[in-house]
Amino acid sequence: MNENLTALLPELALLGAAVIGLLAGSWLPRRRQWYIALLAAAACITGLAATAVTMATSREQTVFSHTFAIDTATDAGRLIVLGSLLLVITMSVETVRGHKRETEYWVLLLMTGAGTLTLIGANDTLMLFAAYLLASIPAYALSAFAKDAPGTEAALKYYLMGALLGTAMLAGTAILYAAGHATLYRELAATLPAAPYGLVAVGLVAVLAGLLFKAGAVPAHFWVPDVTQGAPTPVAAYVTTLPKIGGLIAGYRLLAQALADTSVNWPLLLAILAAVTMTLGNLAAFFQTSVKRLLAYSTISQVGYLLMALAVATRSDLAQKSLLFYLAAYAATNLGAFAVVTELPHAHTLQDYRGLARRRPGLTAVLVVCLLGLVGTPPTGIFLGKLEVFSAAIDGGYTWLAALAVANTVASLFYYLRWLSPLFSTTEPVPAETHAVLGRWAAATAYTAATLALTLGLAGGAVLPFGTGNPLP
Repeated sequence: MNENLTALLPELALLGAAVIGLLAGSWLPRRRQWYIALLAAAACITGLAATAVTMATSREQTVFSHTFAIDTATDAGRLIVLGSLLLVITMSVETVRGHKRETEYWVLLLMTGAGTLTLIGANDTLMLFAAYLLASIPAYALSAFAKDAPGTEAALKYYLMGALLGTAMLAGTAILYAAGHATLYRELAATLPAAPYGLVAVGLVAVLAGLLFKAGAVPAHFWVPDVTQGAPTPVAAYVTTLPKIGGLIAGYRLLAQALADTSVNWPLLLAILAAVTMTLGNLAAFFQTSVKRLLAYSTISQVGYLLMALAVATRSDLAQKSLLFYLAAYAATNLGAFAVVTELPHAHTLQDYRGLARRRPGLTAVLVVCLLGLVGTPPTGIFLGKLEVFSAAIDGGYTWLAALAVANTVASLFYYLRWLSPLFSTTEPVPAETHAVLGRWAAATAYTAATLALTLGLAGGAVLPFGTGNPLP
């Protein structure tokens, strides 16, 4: 039994900072609560440093009776999650500064971030469910942080759907245990091929229900637009980015390790879910006028493209590296767009962005990069990510799915252009106060995220090899 606590340093850094922050925040005066934000940022940086050391030493291992794996997928997922969490923290500074519950905000972010990291490395179905709870429950509270009517409604919908699908996930865990007499992935991989087909199929679908909820994929997507619209913008940025990373990497590990040799045709199921998710997300975004709801449906469509990598998890050697690279590019690009929305708190609709290029050229440039990046325009990271995912789908025998994804990509240009066009409008300018900015931190986050999105596109050839490798058994 390998009880190597240092292997879990990124997760422990977030949880330790959450505990220390909660205790320290109880004694700090309100004007000093920002110390906890520094603590949260320090925890993320510590986790990034620890992950870099792990990757440099190439020490892959499983710890605590093989329930948690540290491998290529875990390391890459940690880098993406911790980097994204750091961007969310900087994006949130002006939004929560001086708030009477500022400490609680940072603590909840740290706890849900730790849950997301645990999802990424979970190598056991019980560990997977525990990580689901840790990632979900603090996020419910964050979505209602503003304590207003839209936020309360959003949190209620988020919680009810999370509780329902979490219960289904727990039932699926029990069914897979009944079928395979184990919870560890490597043991399930040995026993499930001989298990009754019906039990395996029902258990898999139930477990996937929870992971699809975390990712915001069809049919577990209904919470995404309401939570994105009702929650504070930095929280909306969080829930449309980090849970997807945890849910998709966890799903990839489960399928590739525990169910690779079963007779259940889960690749076709994932391919159909990918097709429906990308298409529904794009169609629903076409005529949105709220920028936050447009981004919400955009994130649903992006999950459809990402699910393509899960559909060919055991059919293509390109699947893992394409998934990890796409997730990194998506995180930077999506957070950049939300950082601009955070920086312009009075611009709620597409038409509120009319003439922004004249007043805020820097933010306009970021928005152009991020919105065209979400389409998949070169030289942004998502362009290369889509190219890799589409190649993996073709390599895995799903050419029809790749063709549908290309068609959806072309179609998505319509609603992104509906946002881009008003930026350069010279007629009927909106009042100057509509383009009033929030502060320096959100703007700095926007510029940093856009730079990362471009860097990943330009340096993709150097980054992609880091995603190669198979999950540990």
